[in-house]
Amino acid sequence: MQTTIYYKDEDEYLIDKVEEKANRERKSKSAVILSILEEYFEAESRIGEILTDMGAVSSDKVKEALEVQEQEKDKKLGEILVENDHVREVDLDRALQVQER
Repeated sequence: MQTTIYYKDEDEYLIDKVEEKANRERKSKSAVILSILEEYFEAESRIGEILTDMGAVSSDKVKEALEVQEQEKDKKLGEILVENDHVREVDLDRALQVQER
């Protein structure tokens, strides 16, 4: 995928900030921009929404897990999804990282 970003002269400082962050984190500018977008769109999202957005699980499976969680209130949603083989642990870990930002 290729994306072109058009910006005005007064926004150039933002591009400079992206470049600084990319150099500091040893990432590409596009990776930095994607992480910023991910953080923006996933801010304050629930784990089920994040996993669904990632394509790691269907919304139906999340609903099923939420029903199980109603019965087993001490279990976290992610734990239920992994135990029932609806989500891989690696995907849950990634979603939790996104949620913590």
